[in-house]
Amino acid sequence: MLQTQTFEAWITPLLIGGLILFMSFIIWDLAKKSQAGRFGTIMLFVVLGAGMMGYILKVVVTWLMERGGGV
Repeated sequence: MLQTQTFEAWITPLLIGGLILFMSFIIWDLAKKSQAGRFGTIMLFVVLGAGMMGYILKVVVTWLMERGGGV
């Protein structure tokens, strides 16, 4: 039988990854509907995507630290 900790260890990254993909779609749709243009679209992804990139960076750094290695 699947343990709660094992289930959480598998489902949490999957759901967060899905949420990041959904937020990326929302940013793209916002840029499209507001007719932001190329520069505006890039700025929306840079500014609004910074939080997502911060989370991804945190996951990578945590993984590296738990592995015992360095950057």
